[in-house]
Amino acid sequence: MAALAAALVGFLLAVSSAPAGATTDASDAAALGNLYSSWNSPSQLAGWSAGGGGDPCGAGWQGISCSGAGVTEMLAGVGLDGSLGYELSSLFSLKTLDLSNNNLHGSIPYQLPPNLTYLNLATNNLSGNLPYSISNMVSLEYLNVSHNSLSQQIGDLFGSLNSLSELYMQNNQLTGSVNVLSGLSLTTLNIANNNFNGWIPQEFSSIPDLTLGGNSFTNGPAPPPPPFMPPPPRRPRNRPSHPRGSGDAPEGSVSPAGQGDKKQGLQTGPLVGIVAGSTVGALCALLLLVFCIRNAQKRKDDTSSNSKDFVGPLSVNIERASNREIPEQSPENTSVATMKISPAEKMTPERIYGKTGSMRKTKVPITATPYTVASLQVATNSFCQDSLLGEGSLGRVYKADFPNGKVLAVKKIDSSALSLQEEDNFLEAVSSMSRLRHPNIVPLTGYCVEHGQRLLVYEYIGNGTLHDVLHYSDELSRKLTWNIRVRVALGTARALEYLHEVCLPSVVHRNFKSSNILLDEEHNPHLSDCGLAALTPNTERQVSTEVFGSFGYSAPEFAMSGIYTVKSDVYSFGVVMLELLTGRKPLDSSRERSEQSLVRWATPQLHDIDALAKMVDPALNGMYPAKSLSRFADIIALCVQPEPEFRPPMSEVVQQLVRLMQRASIVRRQSGEELGYSYRAPEREGDMRDLSF
Repeated sequence: MAALAAALVGFLLAVSSAPAGATTDASDAAALGNLYSSWNSPSQLAGWSAGGGGDPCGAGWQGISCSGAGVTEMLAGVGLDGSLGYELSSLFSLKTLDLSNNNLHGSIPYQLPPNLTYLNLATNNLSGNLPYSISNMVSLEYLNVSHNSLSQQIGDLFGSLNSLSELYMQNNQLTGSVNVLSGLSLTTLNIANNNFNGWIPQEFSSIPDLTLGGNSFTNGPAPPPPPFMPPPPRRPRNRPSHPRGSGDAPEGSVSPAGQGDKKQGLQTGPLVGIVAGSTVGALCALLLLVFCIRNAQKRKDDTSSNSKDFVGPLSVNIERASNREIPEQSPENTSVATMKISPAEKMTPERIYGKTGSMRKTKVPITATPYTVASLQVATNSFCQDSLLGEGSLGRVYKADFPNGKVLAVKKIDSSALSLQEEDNFLEAVSSMSRLRHPNIVPLTGYCVEHGQRLLVYEYIGNGTLHDVLHYSDELSRKLTWNIRVRVALGTARALEYLHEVCLPSVVHRNFKSSNILLDEEHNPHLSDCGLAALTPNTERQVSTEVFGSFGYSAPEFAMSGIYTVKSDVYSFGVVMLELLTGRKPLDSSRERSEQSLVRWATPQLHDIDALAKMVDPALNGMYPAKSLSRFADIIALCVQPEPEFRPPMSEVVQQLVRLMQRASIVRRQSGEELGYSYRAPEREGDMRDLSF
């Protein structure tokens, strides 16, 4: 009995010392801790804690369900206020995410849990774009983003979501065509009260639960493509007419002689037809073979020439999104050509066939809104000085206030800044730029080609440029905490990753610098001037004194040979990271000669801990984690290497920045010494939270 009692006591001790449930995966716990901080640590979520040190599965956090060590379900509709954080992509086991009916604001994170089957973000205050990562969530069956303030063209986001059956996007400001949705096997679709336009796809008629009202669709369903018209039947050859005599057989009867003539005609006619048809068929086959060979050679030549052109008509990388190919044939060129377009830009029957039904050559589709010069003059008060936002190598940018209350930014291109180009070339560049869709890229929403004017219309980002915040305002630069600076670096890195590795062909920015990074009210970065390199074919213009400020960002190979590639953008990105680290300008003639070039001065010190601490922007006032600083410097050193082949691709830079943030947030720091402050410990609890990196 004593032995039994001892065993029972041991068992109870073992049970009491074990966690109540499975220990949560560290990355899942860190992601939920970050989310809790992004919601301003709401007290109504029982059991939750910040910092990634808790055990959501074992401690039974409210609204969290687990399977083993992985978080599989999150249901939290209890009046949450804040944003969605930046670590949702770490929740690999998460299948259900329901954060509907809260007060969440800001944009939806660029990266979402990749294996979701159910996502509900309805009835919040979310704005901006739907993230491109949705296109890779192939297991998604239910998506609800209704009753928010999302505004964008949905593009090709949904083309590969074959599992999606219920889609709710009503009551937003979404725009453009919905053709991309026609290929989905939906049972429920609600896109009411948006700004969608164009034809309603015929495939929608098969959706059992369909709601479309409150949009700007063209009346009626989309017209069907022109039906195939078989060639008209051949008219029978006229027989020789014979005068009817008494010896002729009556109509309907056949004499033996007539029967023999008819039989002979039936044998000779098909024989002649077969011979003639075979001859024509052989000739057609021969001609087709010749055309195919010539066309294949032409495509090969075009591919080799286009591989050197980094900015052209865009499609999406076939490894990362769904493309479709539409053959077209024009009267001028009878060879078969193929134009890659995204599913959101399917050609309508009128576009492909023309109103007469005959095939004709199609132009590159433009998704941006056309404006008149008069409307832009009114919105900018005749491009007055008070509306001026800034000036670049291509022209000036003005703030445009429209009568409906919408505020946009208008870039008025200086005609002397460009080589004379035909209108079609400009429109092709506009088409490419208007299809760039990324939450960290300033979207091109409109254009104007009128009376010799060339203007581009962008969304307005009203909190200034990173360059101005860093270098022209001590008060604003102090607001750029270490967390914000890392977030700015990660956001702009993701924008370049999209341009380099998602767009096809790759888009080289060619003018990446801090003055082209716009900050919104929450200090999220938005990269501007993406795709403008297509409008600057004159390289002499790029190295003129007017854009001397870009020299501090230019990679060595560009200065030596004028060659600019994606790796040159990586170098420029490293320079911007140096600006974020040091608060210094890339070129500063006011400093002593050895410190005028930021890269030359800083690079030898990036791996020296003591020297690195002295390089940090004084505006940070010593408030940063030392380990995070060291990792940040390591990434810079890789990006600014003199040899372009040794610089990493932007996808690797993104991974390292994400890893930098994740590693630091997993480790729960309890004191100023553990946080690794370079100069002093924080004085407020708010500062402690701000140093989670």
